[in-house]
Amino acid sequence: MDVVERCARLIRFDTTNRGGGDSEGEREAAEFVAAELSAAGVEPTLLERKPRRTNVIARVEGSDPALPPLLVQAHLDVVPAQAADWDVHPFSGELRDGYLWGRGAVDMKDMVANLLTVVAGWQARGSRPRRDVVLAFVADEEDAGDYGAHWLVAEHADLFRDCVAAIGESGGHTHRVNGIHFYPVGTAERGSSHLRLTARGRAGHGSRRNDENAVTRLVQAVQRLAEHRWPVRLIPSVQAYIEQVGAALGVEVDLSDVDGTVARLGGAASLVESTIRNSTTPTALTAGYKVNVIPSTAEALIDTRVLPGGEAELLATVDELIGPHVRRELINPQPGVQAPLDSPWFGAMADALRWADPAAVVVPYCLGGGTDAKAFARLGIPGYGFSPLWVPEGFDYRAMAHGVNERVPVEGLEFGVRVLDRFLSGV
Repeated sequence: MDVVERCARLIRFDTTNRGGGDSEGEREAAEFVAAELSAAGVEPTLLERKPRRTNVIARVEGSDPALPPLLVQAHLDVVPAQAADWDVHPFSGELRDGYLWGRGAVDMKDMVANLLTVVAGWQARGSRPRRDVVLAFVADEEDAGDYGAHWLVAEHADLFRDCVAAIGESGGHTHRVNGIHFYPVGTAERGSSHLRLTARGRAGHGSRRNDENAVTRLVQAVQRLAEHRWPVRLIPSVQAYIEQVGAALGVEVDLSDVDGTVARLGGAASLVESTIRNSTTPTALTAGYKVNVIPSTAEALIDTRVLPGGEAELLATVDELIGPHVRRELINPQPGVQAPLDSPWFGAMADALRWADPAAVVVPYCLGGGTDAKAFARLGIPGYGFSPLWVPEGFDYRAMAHGVNERVPVEGLEFGVRVLDRFLSGV
């Protein structure tokens, strides 16, 4: 079985995660992964906090037991897909025009298929990596990780405690700008400090004056948050990205005018424009039950993203903006994370990418959202976004994850196998 068939098989397992514990479950995909590992001579362990929410953990022994192991983590669940919106059925795993189509094709069943193919290749060649490689194929990344990585870290930490670093999703793909092949590797992630805002006031008749209207108080607080211009705050990963990409493109880099510099990066700006500052984005409003009744409470949800180390500063500003009549509540807060830029891990990833694509310009970057790297960071394991994928000219990779008609180039899958094999075998 080659990488394309493995990825197609994985896509055909409906592992939809609708959030809040509502999921089809990862069991069948996990059993497929376990069978592939067993066939490659690697013993898998299946772990579940809840039936069908299945995680697969395995350890590939390296040739040098003195070296600490590397963790490679990938998730088996996917976000929902409406079949009526797609050109092909989202769980068909259809091969068409050089692309493999389906939900999870780039987020991230491609990486799962690549890893299984690398491990199978080691067995076929009679080879193995230098150091132990711990493989974690996890559930529930597309929600809170309560049945996946965060649960594993809380209840089965011994499986990972000796790992010296980790790689996972969101990094190592081709990002073409002005003929330059950039390959961003994730070295940081903004944290989430999502907020529930509750405004309280005096209930009453809608026709009467009411200076304590909870809806008005909430709307005004939300507007202040939405309009607030958060200051530029450069963390090392973001500054390095701006400087290195600017140098490669030959544009002026002026860190006293970060917004202007980012604008000059052109097509490379999309990977950094959301990570030069924190953000508070209103996403949901709930209030009232009848048009002529002023309710006593009103609620809003705010998608709040914060750069590593900036949580206290952000929340202090939020408190000033929302005012005295609105209470805030943090929803599943997760601090931002960052890994060293000058590590041997980053250097080895860059070497593997340049080996596969001599034109590669490998740069660090910060993810605007988040991954399961945050869970493993709780064990002191620095995480890197590295799921290598070659992307052809004109292919909008960033529109694929969670998007309609998600698909992955076949040539990209084959590239990913080569790069992962090179990296994992020699690091």
